[in-house]
Amino acid sequence: MTTPLAGRRALVTGGSRGIGAEIVRRLVADGAAVAFTYQSSAQTARALADELVAAGGKVVAIQADSADADAVAAAIDETVAALGGLDILVNNAGIALAGTIDEFSLEDFDRLLAVNVRGVYAAIQRAVPHLGEGGRIITIGSVNADRVPMNGLAVYALTKAAVAGLSRGLVRELGPRGITINTIQPGPVATDMNPEVGGFSDQVRPFIAVGRYGQPRDIASAVAYLASPEASYVTGVTWNVDGGFVI
Repeated sequence: MTTPLAGRRALVTGGSRGIGAEIVRRLVADGAAVAFTYQSSAQTARALADELVAAGGKVVAIQADSADADAVAAAIDETVAALGGLDILVNNAGIALAGTIDEFSLEDFDRLLAVNVRGVYAAIQRAVPHLGEGGRIITIGSVNADRVPMNGLAVYALTKAAVAGLSRGLVRELGPRGITINTIQPGPVATDMNPEVGGFSDQVRPFIAVGRYGQPRDIASAVAYLASPEASYVTGVTWNVDGGFVI
């Protein structure tokens, strides 16, 4: 069993469930020591940490609301203290709120930007001083930054386009420091908030070229590659992992 991330230290925001939890599992399997944040699902977070520690991993769960920039910064500091440094930042925490322009409130607008954009920026800003040569920043965006096939997702799409632009804009600043920064844009992925059966899945599936929803492990595999030494020449990429959703 190979461990390409042995000796590396990672933080995954929003890592207690869904895609985030699978990213945590994959990074631990690849040899990294991993901290992850959660907002309110303390029991789920503890269960994930206990599972991975029992299997021999080094894992730390940290409570932090990604809408609170101070809490995000504190989570970075706690990660550095607990793991002895930081090499990989995965900005996974995010929320989705839907509504047409006639009904979408400014309060919901501000909440979406606070978590999906401001929280990402706060994490990157605090993490950069700790990331040395070989540092990795990976942000989980969405293909809705490029394609919105239904009403009500305009503001969500705005936030995901914003973080993709932020990553591209930071390439020149971070490259000379030996830090890569990339965005992964998942398509429809089966999670408890986005089930592949029921809901609006039947409306979405015809847009997916491979004919199926993605699984959290599909996104975790892409993160693992970008976090690995093999991806040292990959930066500024916006990578659609979507089964052909945007084609």
